[in-house]
Amino acid sequence: MNSLYVGSEVGQLKQVIVHRPGTELLRLTPETKEALLFDDLLWVRRAQEEHDMFTQALDDAGAEVLHLDALLRETLSEPAAKEYVLDHTFDERVHGPAAVPALRHMAESMSVAELAELVIGGMTKRELLERIDEPRSVVLHSMAADDLVVSALPNHLFARDASCWVYGGVAVSSMNKPARMREAVTYEAIYRWHPRFTSTDFSRWSEGISDGRATVEGGDVLVLGNGAVLVGMSERTTPQGIERLAKRLFAGGQADRVVALRLPVARHFMHLDTVMTMVDEHSFIEYAGLGDVASYTITPRGLSTGDGDPELNIVGHEPGHAHRAIADALGLHGLRILTAEQDVHSAAREQWDDGCNALAVAPGVVIAYDRTPTSNAFLRESGVDVIEVPGGELGRGRGGPRCMSCPTLRDPVA
Repeated sequence: MNSLYVGSEVGQLKQVIVHRPGTELLRLTPETKEALLFDDLLWVRRAQEEHDMFTQALDDAGAEVLHLDALLRETLSEPAAKEYVLDHTFDERVHGPAAVPALRHMAESMSVAELAELVIGGMTKRELLERIDEPRSVVLHSMAADDLVVSALPNHLFARDASCWVYGGVAVSSMNKPARMREAVTYEAIYRWHPRFTSTDFSRWSEGISDGRATVEGGDVLVLGNGAVLVGMSERTTPQGIERLAKRLFAGGQADRVVALRLPVARHFMHLDTVMTMVDEHSFIEYAGLGDVASYTITPRGLSTGDGDPELNIVGHEPGHAHRAIADALGLHGLRILTAEQDVHSAAREQWDDGCNALAVAPGVVIAYDRTPTSNAFLRESGVDVIEVPGGELGRGRGGPRCMSCPTLRDPVA
């Protein structure tokens, strides 16, 4: 087994990447929040306090916690990594050819700490002009003083989505929404150049950054174990993306079956883990409003005679047979589906507040927000140990403990 390996959704969690809220969330305003994919403004100081308690819970559960901003600072000390990040931060198609040379020169003169802050936190025109004289640029001249010259990445809070580890490798995500596309650059640089990752052996299950319409985000990917993977076909993950991911996983020789669930394309069904997460070897939390969804089982048909990519064998299942398809992929006779009994309005509120977005830290032990008491009580009654963390502010970002975590090392299950 490689030293970096995620063998399941519920085995002992040993190492995980998170991102503590920072300057990037201060860039949210009533005018910018929708473009940045937030429904509300977070009180950042309180969100930081809550996130600190979340990371303490991870530490107490035995997981080594890696902070994304620290990893990025350390990565940017490598010249090739710095060049790569600058190439993908300053783009003539965004900033115009007149401004790019001056912007890049400014960034090259920054310390690694300042550059990491710029990459994640963004920079306004006002902040730019505190450092350099305004370049002769139509793009910059037409911007207001507090417009962002470099866009912020507030969704880095949800560390799960821009990359996901599947068995002995990682898929750097081709993100679906423009506001999140540069998040993949951060992870690509870290995995390619940070000493922690260059010193170990792992595979890459995707090309990352931009795969056109073939997008896959980590919140839709569940590592079931024993070579099986569950993927949600959602608002953010497309059928094209699932097929391409499946081919890459099969070519790598560790995964041999992928079950895809066709979710409703809606904001409140953003990713699979907003409606369904795994809590032990055979049990899932599931939102009552998910209903019967169509599903597909994808397996390799063997190697083609062309470029060596596996051909795909795809079997479609009628709505109502998704649980059977997942159980078959796991080699089980059936699943235990945990859905608390409550009225439709209460169920919808708890799902919106991430009641289904629990993070397993060991089989039958999960971290969940305290703002979903009915779901948490039902899990406890079902024999699941629930570690509650505050989510009063973090939960306003529409992402729970699973969303905020990117496991890089997790035990398989028997």
